[in-house]
Amino acid sequence: MENNPFIEEIKNRFAEKIVEVTEHNPLRITLTIDPASLTVLAGVFLSEKNFRFIIASGLHTKKGFEILYHFSNDSEGHVINVHVVLPHENPVVDSLTKLLSGAEWIEREIHELLGIEFKGHPNMVPLISEGNWPEGTYPYRKDFKS
Repeated sequence: MENNPFIEEIKNRFAEKIVEVTEHNPLRITLTIDPASLTVLAGVFLSEKNFRFIIASGLHTKKGFEILYHFSNDSEGHVINVHVVLPHENPVVDSLTKLLSGAEWIEREIHELLGIEFKGHPNMVPLISEGNWPEGTYPYRKDFKS
């Protein structure tokens, strides 16, 4: 695949924070990062690189709790997926709400469905589960056999 200067800059600048880079095509990549680096990297995309937050999605896999944060730079056509993997025993990650209010609802939804804690979230009240399932029940969690 042809080297993209933007992708090369990100890979070089954040080499110690990136676990893996998957280049889907010259304009779309997935960066698997150390979860502790999420707000730093997201801040760069949002404030320096003219990206906007699209949405986040979460799932529970054998690896742990995975969250994909989707960012787009519409003028350049870049789509960056920032991927974090949280441990089964303690799924905690910093909230992006300090950087953008648009993350508030999706973090609440992911918390309700998977039980992931978003540190620093200002309003972690139920969004969709009120009366649908007992508190502390996370319907998208799976039991994985060792």
